[in-house]
This record gives sequence, structure tokens and C-alpha cells, in this order.
Amino acid sequence: MKHHAPALLVMAAGMGSRYGGLKQVEPFGPGGETLLDYSVYDAIRAGFDRVVFIIRRDIEGVFRERVGRRFEARLPVEYVFQDPGALPGGNLPPAGREKPWGTAHAVWCARGAVTVPFAAINADDIYGRDAFAELAAFFKSERGHARRADSPARFAMAGYRLADTLSEIGTVSRGICNVHTDGRLLGIEEMTAIEASGGGSGRARHPDGSEVNLPAGTIVSMNCWGFTPEVFGLLEDALVRFLREHGQELKSECYLPASVSESMRSGKAQVDVLPVHASWFGVTHRDDKPRVVASLQSLIHAGEYPERLWE
Repeated sequence: MKHHAPALLVMAAGMGSRYGGLKQVEPFGPGGETLLDYSVYDAIRAGFDRVVFIIRRDIEGVFRERVGRRFEARLPVEYVFQDPGALPGGNLPPAGREKPWGTAHAVWCARGAVTVPFAAINADDIYGRDAFAELAAFFKSERGHARRADSPARFAMAGYRLADTLSEIGTVSRGICNVHTDGRLLGIEEMTAIEASGGGSGRARHPDGSEVNLPAGTIVSMNCWGFTPEVFGLLEDALVRFLREHGQELKSECYLPASVSESMRSGKAQVDVLPVHASWFGVTHRDDKPRVVASLQSLIHAGEYPERLWE
């Protein structure tokens, strides 16, 4: 069987409300590199040969100029718009809806642009070389390819320890993973206000207000996924169901982890959790920036990245 090189799909349409600006174009590296530069660099050296950016129309100019053009001489680049008005099933957004519909909708918006296995990531996280190497290996394995028509789609997710993903500045949103002993993902619960509680552990609240303590070793989803194009049909089904319940709301979002979990519960998808031991870091709040800049410098000094990424 011929193995096509995978593509990289980057979700870069977020509003950046907690950060206070467009994190997607903010410089963090010594040569003015964005966080996204490091992810694309890691993906290229893992064998990914194309990048698709999901952005909003209103940031297209600044994004192409300050981010996209860095890569256009190195590999094929395509842009997809996450338009709040682009919805499946004949649905229309409510008047006044400006906020994107969430990560599940973002990936679904790329359905016409991606025809090969692909990794889907956030633009404002650094996942580390290991994550892309693990995903590339998954796509080359039989797990990521041929299957019987009556068997579930096979996807993958990079799994990180909660301790490696918390912010000391404020709360974070994480997909808390339930993982079988054989490495299969059983489900994800999205928690949107997790705060560090010492020793790498976290504390959050369920929707009913009850508090939950999360051990440091809890596996979380950082929205680093390995999909085949089969995911687009599953996401469309999830979006139609979501819009039936929340389609007239101005702020509700359809999350990718929740949508994938739906497909797993219905038996239409199976997800392998790939344990990742690389450094993860990202920015949620503006005060996270000094820590991220220092972390990058440490990786550069350790030889993980060159001082100037693209020279």
C-alpha cells in the first residue's frame, strides 16, 4: 500500500480573548518566530509535507504577511476560512453571532482542502518533536490505514500529562482523557477552568459546581490529533446534533474532543492515545509569555532548535 505523506492542519482562527490579542502572530523566538513556526518546523522534520491554515477572514492579511509567507517557499501552503455562516444541514447562524463555532467546526471547514491523513493542532501551542514523530509513525502503521468497511475509523491523539500543561498565571481548558490499559481512548471530558493546585496537580469544577482534583499524571488532550479524511463526515454529524441544541446561541462552541468522543461512543471511531514525552508549552494569558520565551531559549541551548529557525 502506498503511504502518502501526511498534512498539517493548523487551527488559527481563535479570538485570543484571554490573551488580549492575536497569539497566532505574536513573536516568541529570538528571530521573531511565532509558536506556530516551531510546530511547522517539527512537523517538516517528521515528514509532513503540506500545511493548511484555518483562519478568520478578518486576519487573513496580517496572518499571511507575518506567518504564512515564512513557509510558502518551503512547502505547499493553503488557507481555509472558518466562517461562522458556513454550517452543515442548512443551518444558519443567529443574528449577531461573531465568535467561531469551535474546534470541531474549524476542522470540518477544511473538508474540501485535505484528502490525506493529517495532524490537527492549535496555532498557539508548541507540542514538541516527539508528538509529530509519533503521529507520523501512526500514519505509516497499519493502524492508520486499511480497515474493513464495517470497522471504526482509526484515529490517534497525542496524550500529555496534566502537570506539563498547567499555567501558573490563570486557569486553562483541558480535555481530561479516560484511557484504557491497552492505550485506547475511552472518552474525554472537557474542563474549562482548571487551576494549578501544587505538585503538578490541578483543581476544577464540574458543570454542577462540584469540585474535582486532578492528579499530575492525568492524561489530557491538547488538541494534537491524527485523523484520516473519514473524520469530516463524523464531525458533520456531530455539528448537526450540536446546532440542533445550541444553534441559536451567540457563544456556544462545538469542541473537537467532545465530537470525537461522540463518534467513539457510537462505535464509528477508535482513537489510540500516543504517550508524548516532549516538552509542551503554550500561552493562554499574556503573562505566560516570559515563561514561554525562557522555555524556548532552554530548548535552543539544549540543541533541540537552532537559534534562527529558518536560516
